[in-house]
Amino acid sequence: MSEHLPHPGAIDSFVRARHGDPFSLLGPHHLAGGYAVRAFLPEATRVEVVDATTGKLRGTLARIHPDGLWSGSIETDVPYRLRVSVADGSGGELTQDLADPYSFPPLLGDIDIYLISEGRHRDLGQVLGAHVMEIEGVSGTRFAVWAPNAHRVSVVGSFNGWDGRRHPMRVRGGSGVWELFVPGVVPGAIYKYELVGPDGNLLPWRADPVAWATEAPPATGSVVDDPAPFVWTDQAWMAHRASTQAPNAPISIYELHAMSWGPHDGTQASWQTLGDRLIPYIVELGFTHIELMPIMEHPFGGSWGYQVLGQFAPTARMGTPAEFAGFVDRCHAAGIGVLLDWVPAHFPTDAHGLANFDGTSLYEHGNPFEGYHQDWNTYIYNLGRNEVRGFMIAGGLFWLRHFHVDGLRVDAVASMLYRDYSRKQGEWVPNMYGGRENLESIAFLQDLSRAVKETAPGAILVAEESTSFPGVTRSADEGGLGFDYKWNMGWMHDTLHYIEEEPVNRKWHHGEVAFGLVYAFSERFVLPISHDEVVYGKGSMIGKMPGDDWQKFANLRAYYGFMWTHPGKKLLFMGSEIAQWREWNHDTGLDWWLLDDPRNRGVQQLVRDLNTIYRGEPALHVRDTEDGGFRWVVLHDAEQSVYAWLRFGEYGQRPVLVVCNFTPVVRHGYTIGVSQLGHWAELLNSDSSRYGGSDVGNFGGVDAVSEPAHDQPASLTVTLPPLSTLIFAPV
Repeated sequence: MSEHLPHPGAIDSFVRARHGDPFSLLGPHHLAGGYAVRAFLPEATRVEVVDATTGKLRGTLARIHPDGLWSGSIETDVPYRLRVSVADGSGGELTQDLADPYSFPPLLGDIDIYLISEGRHRDLGQVLGAHVMEIEGVSGTRFAVWAPNAHRVSVVGSFNGWDGRRHPMRVRGGSGVWELFVPGVVPGAIYKYELVGPDGNLLPWRADPVAWATEAPPATGSVVDDPAPFVWTDQAWMAHRASTQAPNAPISIYELHAMSWGPHDGTQASWQTLGDRLIPYIVELGFTHIELMPIMEHPFGGSWGYQVLGQFAPTARMGTPAEFAGFVDRCHAAGIGVLLDWVPAHFPTDAHGLANFDGTSLYEHGNPFEGYHQDWNTYIYNLGRNEVRGFMIAGGLFWLRHFHVDGLRVDAVASMLYRDYSRKQGEWVPNMYGGRENLESIAFLQDLSRAVKETAPGAILVAEESTSFPGVTRSADEGGLGFDYKWNMGWMHDTLHYIEEEPVNRKWHHGEVAFGLVYAFSERFVLPISHDEVVYGKGSMIGKMPGDDWQKFANLRAYYGFMWTHPGKKLLFMGSEIAQWREWNHDTGLDWWLLDDPRNRGVQQLVRDLNTIYRGEPALHVRDTEDGGFRWVVLHDAEQSVYAWLRFGEYGQRPVLVVCNFTPVVRHGYTIGVSQLGHWAELLNSDSSRYGGSDVGNFGGVDAVSEPAHDQPASLTVTLPPLSTLIFAPV
């Protein structure tokens, strides 16, 4: 029957890989008196149509184009298979029954399509991307991708010879979502998308923006992930994690780069080996959380993960998604929270990524004054577009829900909030009111915070935000951005500048330590000593300290004591706890051999003890965000560079006194006011020989006397060791 033959123009368009509606050509089509069946099978030598249930022959297809387009007719529309014969290379044939991808109906629901277009699909990772499933008794993989301006989209991969004519996809109306179920594609298959842009030109193959797994870089393919659900054992942790991350909880975060934390001893970095070594170490040192620099897939290792393309895929450098889930589960079993650095501000320009994805500026702004980040040579997400906003929010939620991650530290928030960030006059586009605030990004961050509260209870959001933008940690419903915590970048800059000064000069910078308390309770803060402070010529933490080696170690110990007793949650980058001398380098491991030196080992012991005291003394954390939990005792002794303050918990919880002496001079007979009489035990002395100090101190404690001082009803007279922090509490 010649009526089963398509129009010659359609055939020509198809074999040139420019046909945008494959279901109008391939698969079954009703005709008068029967059905036409068409398939594109370049390697086939014979194609028959057989009953899917009985295997009975229903018809034979004929090759109607030399490139491999076949067509024929059958009498009824019973479910069928294509019986395909191919040459076996030795003069014979191999025959296989195949399900026809173009015999299946649309798979994505109308509600899914609507929510994607509205930017409100919170489970986008379950809808777009590659998902192994069974349809009408046939096993395979459903592929779906958003590319609204593409003329044609195909899935290409190891299963079809990377031929874009083999599996062109169906577009779902005006949504721009393309989908196709490909029978027989199994977990582990490598794939990409081949797109023809609106101008008719073929684009470079694209990785799947919503892939759950990828090839290990420098390879760039997406990988069909294993659909078997991970068996979690962290139900108890998930049930109570909200209380472990609340403003009144002790939060001490160890920031690390997963691929360079361990020793470079020839062992391949993996989630399994990292868990074996890191988890006991974190437990031993007493940190409550780890924060991983971005582990989302990224093409360039030198970006440290901050130029992300795989917003739904853990980097294959460390193993499979299931192995990452196992790492998180093991952390939770050990009582360790897991935070991830997350980058919604920008993305790299790699040809296989999101840039110009469908031949247009789809994920990025078209105007480079809005869409190009000149500092990082990256593109900026167009968060004013519904689908892009929904893609990013769903990506963030994916880590919290699918991988049980306990929070996201959102990178480069300041660059998102201001349209003129790092731009000269005339090189930025004002908002609709003529201002510099990025209203679309603000709305995105507010929507993100609401979505996290609604769908990932107990998870937290932390902002890396370096400006004085108001209300970062205020609820989105009250006009704030909705973050749970904000990095206190001002505190970090001021106090590091102070501690880097020679002690003889510190009296001229006395206010730099105190200034942080002016605004310490305006937001819920994290005090960050992050990776950014130990790279690019800034020096390591021990390297920043002035003086000879003895003074360097003493300064560092005193600074850590100051930091751990200051209001705010704590964050310390890996290597800083062992006083690594050199700056961090992502290509090498940490200098663990330094622990053979008792001075470095002493700093590590100090961090361990500070975490123990911080977690054990409620006064040091339960009122972190309340000005009533802090009181200056000695603030104005600039000449001697001495500070003292009291920390208070709830009623019935004992106060803590902290005294810092930031000069190398021992000060005997120093009187300090305290809130009550009795014996005040010296809980920690950073100058103790336990930490490599000179062991000047107060023999374990001092008795308070009823002589008022510093507006307190009682006082202590103590010896202040050189370059030290002392911690006292009444017993």
